[in-house]
Amino acid sequence: MQNFSTSDPSLVAALLRMHFHDCFVEGCDASILVDKNSNGKATEKFAAPNLSVRGYDVIDSIKTTLEQKCPGVVSCADIIVMATRDAVNFSSRGAVQYRVETGRLDGKISDISNVNLPSPKISVVDSIKAFDQKGLNTTDMVYLLGGHTVGVAHCGFFQDRLYNFRGTGKPDPTMDPNLVTELQSKCPPQSTGGNSVDLDQNKGSSLTVDKSYYEQLLRNRGILEIDQNLASSGLTNMTVIQIANSPDFGSKFGEAMRKLGRVEVKTSLLNGEIRTSCRAVNTN
Repeated sequence: MQNFSTSDPSLVAALLRMHFHDCFVEGCDASILVDKNSNGKATEKFAAPNLSVRGYDVIDSIKTTLEQKCPGVVSCADIIVMATRDAVNFSSRGAVQYRVETGRLDGKISDISNVNLPSPKISVVDSIKAFDQKGLNTTDMVYLLGGHTVGVAHCGFFQDRLYNFRGTGKPDPTMDPNLVTELQSKCPPQSTGGNSVDLDQNKGSSLTVDKSYYEQLLRNRGILEIDQNLASSGLTNMTVIQIANSPDFGSKFGEAMRKLGRVEVKTSLLNGEIRTSCRAVNTN
């Protein structure tokens, strides 16, 4: 993973996103990796929220190496979890270390119709409900959204905050006016291109897993609406403040990631298996 992360420092954001998108749909079972179904029905990979997920080649490479050395032992679901852990550790320069369990099996079903992921515009209340349904509490949610300390957001996901927030014809008043001006230069009105901006607006930290994201939220410099709302909602504000001012972000973020990796795991051969290829359910 160190070699992969060195050649592509943005890989940590890709794997965090893949891990989250996988676990929130039918559990942490690598169903997001499947290319096609035998019945011709589209898989999770082709749902709109997953079209920009990347990192599949890294998972494939790791799986190929493992199958050569110990075939049929390590599941693709475990690979996603462990690869994400290692990428986070490398990105944080060792500041974020956490143990993960293994023993997950790969799912036998990947169905595009099962994909129902939280929207970037979701309210804090609804986000809390979505995480609670996965056995994750409000504190877990705030830490896991801290994965936005790395990665980018395409302009289309927050453009309304720059020009026409909730139909007012004006920018979101909760966003730092200086940030509004900066973002408008990168995301012009009605732009249809693939422009994107860093989710963490601390320029020296946008590729590092750290607590800078929370510090930016407290300065009204969150990019996505759900991010900024974490700092303004009475349900989460104190948690954001605590994280921003605490030295133990690494251990707490790691705890939340461990809990994410436990979501609806499959451990029975009745509904799980160890795939030979991460891109296809076994045929026998």
